[in-house]
Amino acid sequence: MKKLLLLALLGAVPMMAKSYATDFEKDKAGALPKDWKSEMTGSKNAEGIWQIEREGNNQILRLKGFKEKDRATYNLCYTKGVDFKDGEISVRFRADSGHEDQGGGIMWRVQDRDNYYVARFNPLEDNFRFYVVKEGSRHQLCSADHIHLKKGWHEMKIAQKGEHFIGYLDGKKLLECSDHSLTKSGGVGVWTKSDAATSFDTFQIEW
Repeated sequence: MKKLLLLALLGAVPMMAKSYATDFEKDKAGALPKDWKSEMTGSKNAEGIWQIEREGNNQILRLKGFKEKDRATYNLCYTKGVDFKDGEISVRFRADSGHEDQGGGIMWRVQDRDNYYVARFNPLEDNFRFYVVKEGSRHQLCSADHIHLKKGWHEMKIAQKGEHFIGYLDGKKLLECSDHSLTKSGGVGVWTKSDAATSFDTFQIEW
């Protein structure tokens, strides 16, 4: 009887959530974060230069530049060391520069460089959007427009459960939509478009 009661109590307790967090402080300056890699969507020849940089007392991850003049359409830096399907991801980001684009944000359920979800904010357009990239082609899922953020650091967060996801900027819920294009778990990371040089810090996941 005691054994049955104990099993019943254990069944009522939710399983502990997994978590992953990095502020890039333990990574080597001038290199990529441990177990992360740099890739691109839209070009096989171009390559963005991602690296850890020291800034004051902190270390940040930044898209520093490009190895080729023919830049990739989308610049990726991600890890498959985390197998993410449902949960929450947040990151601090700062749009530093970019003539063609300054969009940057979070990517998740990454299958490979041509298949993933992305949430990005672009100060040149003042909008915050969800996209799915399928077979290298990007499709907009939903958009929040007229979002005016001051220059500097901001926080982006996405919450995913099944086909449904929500997007936040600085704690304010701005996006909500559903999509079933990518149902498998996958990697996580950060993303920029075209010549957008964006900095990232305090990357956290709970799932």
